[in-house]
Amino acid sequence: MRALLNPVVVTELGLVMFRPGASLLPHFRRGRMLLENEPERLAGMPNGELPPAEQPLAEDPALAGVFENEAVLRRAGGINGLESWLESGTGCQWPHESWHDENMTTMRHAPGAIRLCWHCDNILREHSTEQLAGIARANCASYILTTARRELGFDDSHSLTLPEFCWWLARYGLADALPEEAARQVLLMPKPVIKSVTRELDLVPGMPQAREIVQEVAKQVVKIAADPDTPNAQMKRPKSTRLVIPKYISWVKTQPCVACGMPADDAHHLIGHGQGGMGTKAHDFHVIPLCRADHRELHADPKAWEEKHGSQLELVIRIQQKAAAIGVLVLA
Repeated sequence: MRALLNPVVVTELGLVMFRPGASLLPHFRRGRMLLENEPERLAGMPNGELPPAEQPLAEDPALAGVFENEAVLRRAGGINGLESWLESGTGCQWPHESWHDENMTTMRHAPGAIRLCWHCDNILREHSTEQLAGIARANCASYILTTARRELGFDDSHSLTLPEFCWWLARYGLADALPEEAARQVLLMPKPVIKSVTRELDLVPGMPQAREIVQEVAKQVVKIAADPDTPNAQMKRPKSTRLVIPKYISWVKTQPCVACGMPADDAHHLIGHGQGGMGTKAHDFHVIPLCRADHRELHADPKAWEEKHGSQLELVIRIQQKAAAIGVLVLA
């Protein structure tokens, strides 16, 4: 939930009061709330609950084919999931009737479905027009982007970016649905230049398509499996085995340094906190990205480094949560 509210400041008592109204009051019973100053882009909005963030990708004509792709819609929940999502909304989506019934239903129309009142549904049930297709197409785009945003761990205030949506597609083996132009944009690849050739010996092998590269990168996901009944678990003193996860280490090195934000050089293994003793090293799962300078500084004086940049434990958990949220870590 996001809302714009006017604060009432009681300076003498050091209190700030809000009047959210009956509809928003239940949200304040769920625990702590995040407060922030009103951004300029919301200056013209009235007080009250804010709608979910707009999704510019839904309006991108280059991605129209992605939102009409049956495999992509199926991964997001299929036509049944789309209809359930539409039923959670309000209002008839057909704009040309002066009167609408208060009861709502859904009508399937390629490439998806439309929310209609009973009156409009009776009129349009057997119709098939480009205008209806446009509404259904927009519903597919909104539903797919909403599903992708949720599965990537973002809330309704987040506008999904092209790299994030590209990763969601690649994560589920759907990179082939992505237009080549969009894939090249994500990979920061220049537009291909097709040179005119007249002789066969002048032909050179081309680079793989950007979509193929995206899908190949997605295969580097670290999969996690758990076996609670291993033979080692039956021993009185189980032998400890250190987890070595090269793929995860490689990914961590691509992240910015958690101390200074510069590109990381190393994946620092947790030390202290019962980890990383003489001749031992923490599991590859317990690492954070660090530049070379901060890595040296941490090993020189861990206590001073943590006072300056925060607990290693908290930073390790933060990196693990990010890896799980964007799909670097998935269940096997």
